[in-house]
Amino acid sequence: MSDEFTNSKCAPSDCATCGLNCGGADPEEGHSTISLTLEDDTEVECAILTVFPIDEQEYIALLPLDENGQNQSGEVYLYRFSRTENGDPMLANIEDDAEYQAAATAFDIVLDNARRAEEGETLE
Repeated sequence: MSDEFTNSKCAPSDCATCGLNCGGADPEEGHSTISLTLEDDTEVECAILTVFPIDEQEYIALLPLDENGQNQSGEVYLYRFSRTENGDPMLANIEDDAEYQAAATAFDIVLDNARRAEEGETLE
């Protein structure tokens, strides 16, 4: 996996599916992306949705993008997230089913809180 974050401009049509809540952001700034190299050597450009903690471990949620910078499937990739001693981002697969389920549940809570905040609801 590549560990370099870059800026990518998103098309307005992406906003409905990307979940980044960038409606008020400057469209020229774009979203941060990461290029992943999968086990079969396929490269996938992904928008970084969020980095979120569970206890003392951080996780990252990535939205895979097609060649047009869009996500048609709604699929999200979850990885363990950390930084090297130099501060470079580092991703690792989540091998344990229970850990993956905990990360997925925490990500769902992050999404729910973002939706509530966007709608002006009080967060719990």
